[in-house]
Amino acid sequence: MLIEPGPVTLVTTAVGRKKNIMTISWTLVMDFTPKLAFVTGAWNHSFHALMQSQECVIAIPSVDMAETVVRIGTCSGADTDKFREFGLTPAKAKTIKAPLIAECIANIECRVIDYVKKHDLFVLQGVQAWIDPASHTRRTFHAVGDGTFVADGRKFTHRALMAEKIPPGV
Repeated sequence: MLIEPGPVTLVTTAVGRKKNIMTISWTLVMDFTPKLAFVTGAWNHSFHALMQSQECVIAIPSVDMAETVVRIGTCSGADTDKFREFGLTPAKAKTIKAPLIAECIANIECRVIDYVKKHDLFVLQGVQAWIDPASHTRRTFHAVGDGTFVADGRKFTHRALMAEKIPPGV
């Protein structure tokens, strides 16, 4: 509960016409390239869709969506159409079949580039990113690990101090 790598996210998948959403509390940014990772296993309906399709969208909800995001994580896509149940809008992605979530402040289209079975770790390559310019909030929220969450939003920079360490283009 002392270390968490990023905001709570929603992950969408699509196999055929069946679209699904799962909640992931810990998504890992692996380096300065668009490489990400998260853990889920065979106990999760989305795991099988990820294994089959080898692609997904990581959608980043605002703190205003926190209750919906938690509720999404408490039911299964095996028997629930989560887009309909929670009033979310699937939007067409540019490069993959999994949908974006229109209500989220950002979406990242991803392809699975590795799966580490021992740890149920999916390694993803981001291939397209979307940010909603009309969104009034950029505040995300983070899981503490015990059912509580922390919202952020204050942004500050020390970029000048880190300039030598930041790869070109970042």
